[in-house]
Amino acid sequence: MTRKVRTRIAPSPTGFLHLGTARTALFSWAFARHHGGDFILRIEDTDVARSTQEAVDQIIAAMKWLQLDYDEGPFFQMQRLNRYREVIAKMLAEGTAYHCYCTPQELDAMREAQRTRGEKPRYDGRWRPEPGKTLPAAPSDVPPVVRFRNPLSGDVTWNDLVKGTITISNRELDDLIIARPDGTPTYNFCVVVDDWDMQISHVIRGDDHVNNTPRQINILRALGAELPEYGHVPMILGPDGDKLSKRHGAVSVMQYEEAGYLPDAMVNYLSRLGWSHGDDELFSRAQLVSWFDGAHLAKSPAQWDAAKLNWVNARYLKGTDDALLASLVSAQLSRRGFVVGSAENLVRLCALFKDRCATTGELADWLGMYFGDVQPSADDITTHVTDLVRPALHTLRGKFVEIDWSKAAISAAIKETISAHGIKMPQLAHAVRVLVCGRAQTPSIDAVLELFPRETVLSRLQAA
Repeated sequence: MTRKVRTRIAPSPTGFLHLGTARTALFSWAFARHHGGDFILRIEDTDVARSTQEAVDQIIAAMKWLQLDYDEGPFFQMQRLNRYREVIAKMLAEGTAYHCYCTPQELDAMREAQRTRGEKPRYDGRWRPEPGKTLPAAPSDVPPVVRFRNPLSGDVTWNDLVKGTITISNRELDDLIIARPDGTPTYNFCVVVDDWDMQISHVIRGDDHVNNTPRQINILRALGAELPEYGHVPMILGPDGDKLSKRHGAVSVMQYEEAGYLPDAMVNYLSRLGWSHGDDELFSRAQLVSWFDGAHLAKSPAQWDAAKLNWVNARYLKGTDDALLASLVSAQLSRRGFVVGSAENLVRLCALFKDRCATTGELADWLGMYFGDVQPSADDITTHVTDLVRPALHTLRGKFVEIDWSKAAISAAIKETISAHGIKMPQLAHAVRVLVCGRAQTPSIDAVLELFPRETVLSRLQAA
């Protein structure tokens, strides 16, 4: 690198942080960390009507949850309006921008006439100053916009980090509005000034921005600014091949935190959507940073796979320290209205049940039977709590009153009971599970019962 690497993520606070934006943030963060550079958070809040503080808070919370630490920011565009106006005034003075007095009605008529002639609708440059051209008198009752004086000839070419060389003719670009009639700057202009002032070296963003890039390059050149390198990553598609949206499930990052996914697992999964390192599927953040040099970014769209995310998260869940897992599950249980008692017991519960779960939310669902009442289904009662098994259940309950409350003693009592009544282990174990746990399938029944208070087990077996 001939200049210090500085990347940025610049979400708009008009909604929660989307998974696609989170992936772009991850790529930008990993690229900066790989090259020993800086990662900047910028909030593009010039859409005042739709921007909210709640969205800002959610964006920052999502970045914190994903542990995508930024070196500078957050910067807010609305706090930089004077800077944008200063640059626009300079461009007007130098002739790289000009005032346009076209009314909305005139612009509509212009575009309609172009369509009628079979032409691409575009601004026709009627207020663009040119040598020897006489402009009409500026109307006093029309507040002007400011347009960028885009080059009329030549091409814009850049070597995209993802897509390779891209060339777009300036003849395809009209004179972009860079300031609205009320003086507020537009998106494409603010981005340029921000990237210039913040010395952004690499812009990694979605490929829906490809059409913005030649315009932004031309403005940067007009300002005499050094150009960043651009990389446009394809979008994330839903399982049906359409753009990922709410109908495919959760699209907000924080919904996954609430559902019980682990940040390291989400980072692992997101990084594989459009990037690869050989056949590696599971890797640490440190490995990601070590490998993410900007190469191996896919040119084709990635497809969201909820089952694959669950597989990744389950692997991380199994490898998580039980005490840390217990603290996460405690929060999940609290959301469900349960009061968690002994932290030590919760650690043991997590250790016993985590191999069956993909998320801490699923783990909390399993453990709810320890902290609240259970309601076995009528079908499970009919299937497993039969007249054949009921006498054995009464015998077992009697034994449970007397024994030491340990896994070994519980196991011995169960074995003695099935021997005395001439039934099979699954017959008794399933019936106990249904009554005590509210379900017919659990880990080893003696290990499960040991972690219940004896009184709870006795009470629930009384229903037999």
